[in-house]
Amino acid sequence: MGLIAIGAGIAVFTGMGAGIGMGIATSKACEAVARQPEATGKINQVLLIGLALAESTAIYGFVISIIMIFTMGK
Repeated sequence: MGLIAIGAGIAVFTGMGAGIGMGIATSKACEAVARQPEATGKINQVLLIGLALAESTAIYGFVISIIMIFTMGK
């Protein structure tokens, strides 16, 4: 049971990487808009797609940890 808890904690740890990545992407998008305000629409479009993909990584890690806790913990 102890190793399952450690594995679930490591799986949830993917949220930290996703958060850092989303912060970096957002800051670079702000810089890009500041440099080229006329490209704001295209930058926002690409940013939202990238943020969705990064967030899905965190969600997958969370789902894997829930699966580990409730199915393997019995």
